[in-house]
Amino acid sequence: MTSTTTQLRVDYRDRQPPPPPRRVPVYAGLAALALAGIAFQSWSGFVSRTESSAAPVVAPLAPLPAPASGQPPVIDMSAPPVAAAFPFSTIDVVVGRNDTLDRIFRRLDLSLSDLASIRLLPGIRQGLDLLRPGDQITVTHSNGDLQGLTRQINLTQTLSVKREGEGFAAQIIDNPVETTVVSKRARITSSLFEAAAAAGISDQTALSLANIFGWDIDFVLDIRDGDEFSVIYQQVWQDGELVGDGPIVAAQFVNDGHTFRAVRYQLPDGGWDYFAPDGRSMHKAFLRAPVDFSRISSRFNSARQHPILNTIRAHKGVDYAAPTGTPVRAAGDGRVQMRGRYGGYGNAIILEHGSGVSTLYGHLSRFAKGIGPGSRVRQGQVIGYVGMTGLATGPHLHYEYRVNGVHRNPQTVKLPDATPIAADLRADFQMRTAPDLAQLDQLTRGALLANR
Repeated sequence: MTSTTTQLRVDYRDRQPPPPPRRVPVYAGLAALALAGIAFQSWSGFVSRTESSAAPVVAPLAPLPAPASGQPPVIDMSAPPVAAAFPFSTIDVVVGRNDTLDRIFRRLDLSLSDLASIRLLPGIRQGLDLLRPGDQITVTHSNGDLQGLTRQINLTQTLSVKREGEGFAAQIIDNPVETTVVSKRARITSSLFEAAAAAGISDQTALSLANIFGWDIDFVLDIRDGDEFSVIYQQVWQDGELVGDGPIVAAQFVNDGHTFRAVRYQLPDGGWDYFAPDGRSMHKAFLRAPVDFSRISSRFNSARQHPILNTIRAHKGVDYAAPTGTPVRAAGDGRVQMRGRYGGYGNAIILEHGSGVSTLYGHLSRFAKGIGPGSRVRQGQVIGYVGMTGLATGPHLHYEYRVNGVHRNPQTVKLPDATPIAADLRADFQMRTAPDLAQLDQLTRGALLANR
């Protein structure tokens, strides 16, 4: 949605010739002028709330004509009103889907040559043109000529463009932020997100927690009443106000009596990842479930009765019920071996992952762009979308996990670990993560004492 402020334009060029002036006694005329003054003040007050402009300029009233002898003075009421001048207008634009600066300037009838000029300013092109839905841009103009433009590039930087003489000047304004570290813990009685909310933890951090432990815990099927978690994470503040949560520093999750721990560590290439305290990656080489699903509609079963063929036929995978169009992701890094129609699987994709492991994704409604035989894919990359092509009674993903051609249960098979901390980084890893793990120990000891 775009929020704009409309500029008032008054044009008298197309007026018809005015009728003969009406003669009104001066007392009635003065009363009309008084009412007009009140109305103008109210109208100008409304405009000042919606326009960022200079003070209105009002032409002085012409002197009253001298009255004829014995007659009251008269005022010509047919003369056009005096228009107030508003040289600048400010417009706040909320970027919509598929919006570009070019489209926004055209929609607001702003000068495209001004847009071309500011795009030539050094060092701002990416910050100017990289728009996301929901971004806000503030534009100041005079009759369509750009006077200034501001937009927040990210949390800590704002781009400001101003007209200077015949051209424009731009600067990046820093918006400093502060981070604090907070520690919280919670016990689950119904769901992860309800427990997090009760402890004052945002959905964003709860989701990050699920992503960290998602290779070890199925947060749809494995969560139990009484599970506990402790989390240390950053909060980001700006000008004394909380603007959001930062990354999780360290966390512990106790699921059905099994304890899982993770700590954040910066890698030599500048990236960050999460590892167990002994240096094992929290990530596995494969996702346990390659789609966001509402329920498992059919499990791995060697003697299932087929719902369409009505025969006993082994179900060598897991069916994840989900709405048509739900993205399906590659369970692990690999190469596309097959993409297309595949018998009762309908639209299907088979990925080869190395070490004899392959995965199959069936009943897809369509394939992701750029996915074809021989394509390389990364874990988590969207490769297709849920559907019900082939022999299917409803929209779902049929997922198979094979080792050397033998089907394994995707829900229970032991997934290979991702690459652990390299041997030459182990000492640095232990030194840098020790304070965070000590703080996590203190937090969890407090939870144990509180539960006694």
